[in-house]
Amino acid sequence: MMTKQILVVDDEIGIRELLAEILYDEGYQVHLAENAEQARTYRNQHEPDLVLLDIWMPETDGVELLKEWAAQDLLTMPVVMMSGHGTIETAVEATRIGAVDFLEKPIGLQKLLATVANAINTEVIHAEETVIEPPKNLTIEIAGVEKQYALPLDMPLRQARDYFDAIYLQYHLQKEDENITRVAEKIGVERTHLYRKLKQLGIKLTKRSHTEH
Repeated sequence: MMTKQILVVDDEIGIRELLAEILYDEGYQVHLAENAEQARTYRNQHEPDLVLLDIWMPETDGVELLKEWAAQDLLTMPVVMMSGHGTIETAVEATRIGAVDFLEKPIGLQKLLATVANAINTEVIHAEETVIEPPKNLTIEIAGVEKQYALPLDMPLRQARDYFDAIYLQYHLQKEDENITRVAEKIGVERTHLYRKLKQLGIKLTKRSHTEH
């Protein structure tokens, strides 16, 4: 298996070096950027397996950079936001744009490693999935628009990934009678991440009484 590439974007040199040292010791290949411009340059030339992105940076902050990547169809890797001054509103906005998780500084060692591993492993699951055959006549609703199996191939990569994710999650939700705990265990993700993904895709649960059993 190839060494996983992680881009760390933070304007504080102490944070960058500390994260780099920890992740390097865990076997990751780490690349550093001290601002959004350096991160843009790296992303235009490479696609890392994960980005750890600080929110509060001079000139262009992390949320704005996240929006740029999403608009340019460059948000094809998991991004975990970091902030020492984080708020729920900021975390929700970043998740809506496409971030997979949020780390609050100071970042604990175990929390960091668990979040990094979970984000990368979730992407591996998506990348290695074979074709999913959803139930016949499956209709899903994404942001209020009904769509029918079939996966159009003439759309941007990020949009196509979201389309597939919606079909995949809807299939497992139906199979497990919308039991979130069972679905999370079945597909190998944390329940909180699954909730965020469902919200991001606009998938609404209809059987609320079954979600926590």
